[in-house]
Amino acid sequence: MHNRKLQEYIVLFARKKNLLRYIKFKTLVCSVRKHSNFSTTGQWVITSEEDGKQESAIFDAVMVCSGHHVYPNLPKESFPGLKLFKGKYFHSRDYKEPGTFKGKRVLVIGLGNSGCDIATEISRTAEKVIISSRSGSWVMSRVWDDGYPWDMLFITRFETFLKNTLPTAISDWWYMKQMNSRFKHENYGLMPLNGTLRKEPVFNDELPACILCGTVSIKPNVKEFTETSAIFEDGTMFKAIDCVIFATGYSYAYPFLDESIIKSRKNEVTLFKGIFPPLLEKSTMAVIGLVQSLGAAIPTTDLQARWAVQVIKGTCTLPSVEDMMRDIDEKMGKKLKWFGKSETIQTDYITYMDELANFIGAKPNILWLFLTDPKLALEVFFGPCCPYQFRLVGPGKWPGARDAILTQWDRTLKPMTTRVVGGPRKPSLFFHCLKLLAIPVLFIAILLVLI
Repeated sequence: MHNRKLQEYIVLFARKKNLLRYIKFKTLVCSVRKHSNFSTTGQWVITSEEDGKQESAIFDAVMVCSGHHVYPNLPKESFPGLKLFKGKYFHSRDYKEPGTFKGKRVLVIGLGNSGCDIATEISRTAEKVIISSRSGSWVMSRVWDDGYPWDMLFITRFETFLKNTLPTAISDWWYMKQMNSRFKHENYGLMPLNGTLRKEPVFNDELPACILCGTVSIKPNVKEFTETSAIFEDGTMFKAIDCVIFATGYSYAYPFLDESIIKSRKNEVTLFKGIFPPLLEKSTMAVIGLVQSLGAAIPTTDLQARWAVQVIKGTCTLPSVEDMMRDIDEKMGKKLKWFGKSETIQTDYITYMDELANFIGAKPNILWLFLTDPKLALEVFFGPCCPYQFRLVGPGKWPGARDAILTQWDRTLKPMTTRVVGGPRKPSLFFHCLKLLAIPVLFIAILLVLI
């Protein structure tokens, strides 16, 4: 059943007789394989099934858009005694509503977004809720400094510039200070084992308050289960459990595709910029959505698709195989440094978006903007890195992009000002940046004095 769901969401397209042919959205894709003359045409043979009948067709290109939240990951083998447990357990994907947990004692395994959302919601009706976390996590509020949306202040080119240019010790210290700005994670049992890693944080405005009120508790990893209880690694026990919810994430796979195309080396996903299999003779396959970052998913996949179309059309060429493999290796090293795992699909949003935009000529030239349009340049560099920035130039250029960037705060604040008590106050980008710079500059000055 899960294979069917995955394969239903494959997007295939081909240009034949100047017409764009689409396979129906709900058609089951059984296999995607190279045509016998792939090395010269780059074509693919797609076998699909509908109403029990299979048919094959030849397509000029394939875009795999199934994403990475596909197969629920329920690691039963990692929890000794789970087979003995007499209560109910299931993956978070099967969670529907909180009413069924009224008066229940519930254990949520996993401190991710799904786990925290479920735990805080059912804590209103459940008797007791405990979250078990193996490594902890940063918990961020959607409401950031001075009440503005977190991503509009946190995901900026200026922030990325500081992170990539400041000495590692200062950058790590500043990152942890930002993560702890709302509350001290140590006091709530949430502190990550390695707080300097830029792993995806949890976004939940209720969890700290629930912990503070006692409706949700945090515990370490489960060591083993008994028939009715869970024993944690610190020796404590949660007794008389009614239900265990595994918020343990998802995995991804491509059962319709020869695995060596995506995993071309040591069973690792080896895709150039997370999109193109580097060893194909013809670049007529693109994987869309197999990345994860703090930025919005839709603009990311949009830019991936824009580049992929240019490559498939032949208006944009990829580097040599050697250069692509070298780039993949370099990225794995950086991922190990920033995220703790080289095989992770996580990436830095702005850096990644700029890399993609650069291939199609859609990356904004900040220096040129400062010389020709300082007002726009200030908003682009110090303000939110919104998708409009990648519509200023290049293919898909939009004439309204400049105005959209300069008025983005007006649209952000308007829905909140339903009771007018004065004019909406936009954030002062200049003073915000001065605040960000103050402490790093002070640290550098102290180091210079000591040296």
